[in-house]
Amino acid sequence: MLEDATIERLASEADLDAVAALEADTFANPWTREMLARELEADIMRVYVVRTPGKPVAAFCACWFVVDEVHINTVAVDPALRRRGLARALLLHVMADTGRDGAVCATLEVRRSNHAALRLYEQLGFTVEAVRKGYYTHPTEDALILWRRALKSTDSSP
Repeated sequence: MLEDATIERLASEADLDAVAALEADTFANPWTREMLARELEADIMRVYVVRTPGKPVAAFCACWFVVDEVHINTVAVDPALRRRGLARALLLHVMADTGRDGAVCATLEVRRSNHAALRLYEQLGFTVEAVRKGYYTHPTEDALILWRRALKSTDSSP
């Protein structure tokens, strides 16, 4: 699967319908296509997509690049393609790309109950540094705030 995948940064709104559809299929409170388009226009947000044969948007990551930090807002993988390494490859690519552009650290939030995502983030060098009580809705749940304090611009490993 990974050998057939490519990862690229969106440069236009061409794939936003597919990104928004995957967002809606994955999250209880999804960003809309319009929200994503507005964020892309503001030039702070970056959206990276994983493309596989027959699936132009198999996964995506939406993040803000602010000064020297990457704020990972969303990581979503098509349900039929989960547990195949796409999220790991995508996040490694995002951190390497933003590291080359000057990012020195990355942060994200994850539901306390999302054990698979938490395990992946910890394997990638993120650590839990804080909790936002009752941050998520549908259902109400705490958010764990994770940071990876060092991004290496020449290395894509944790």
